[in-house]
Amino acid sequence: MACNLVAELRDHGDIDRDRLAARFAHRCEPYRGYGAGAFTILRKIRQGTPWKEAAGSAFNGQGSCGNGAAMRIAPLGAYFVNEPETLTVQAIRASEVTHQHPEGIAGGVAVAHAAAIAAKARLTGTGRDLLGGVLDHLEEGSFVRKGIEKARKIRTAEEAAYVLGNGSRVTAQDTVPFTLWVAAHHLDDYRKAVTTCVQAGGDVDTTAAIVGGIVGRPPLEWVAEREELPDWVRR
Repeated sequence: MACNLVAELRDHGDIDRDRLAARFAHRCEPYRGYGAGAFTILRKIRQGTPWKEAAGSAFNGQGSCGNGAAMRIAPLGAYFVNEPETLTVQAIRASEVTHQHPEGIAGGVAVAHAAAIAAKARLTGTGRDLLGGVLDHLEEGSFVRKGIEKARKIRTAEEAAYVLGNGSRVTAQDTVPFTLWVAAHHLDDYRKAVTTCVQAGGDVDTTAAIVGGIVGRPPLEWVAEREELPDWVRR
């Protein structure tokens, strides 16, 4: 799904929700382990249900507050690295195609801005308060925001997983604050950032994907061993 975002930005330079929903649905590969809710939404879209109706029907009409939007959204932050206001708008669009609950959207917005802050730090060589920078772009009141505020006071990974959650509930609010804590504390060490997620347990593939997307610059030997990118994104 992150590759679909990359292709969307490469081909069009912004997020069109109808077009992105169609991409997600058409290229859905169930064997990759989509959550049941996401798979149901994408199946409905593929069968012709408008994305807003399909996503809005999740959880008895509440919309999903899952961590899937946050998991895929890091490329958006890197693309709009110098346009924070535009990034917020684009992140909301990219999230609500499948996650219409306010917490699910907040999680996507938070990770997008974290990725932008981290990318800017890499480009300029200057440090940045990643957690504080993300809070500058989140509205008051969400559990995602409250978790990130708590994260600023935490010193160890064990405490972060215990207080903030490790994604075990598969929600944005128990995933995003922890991943942002890990990224903020290991911004220059991709290997340590990812292994910290693994050691914390929980929804490991999601937390590692979020943190890896924010931190960037994986070890070359890891890049050599990764799955090849799809032909449609490499073009």
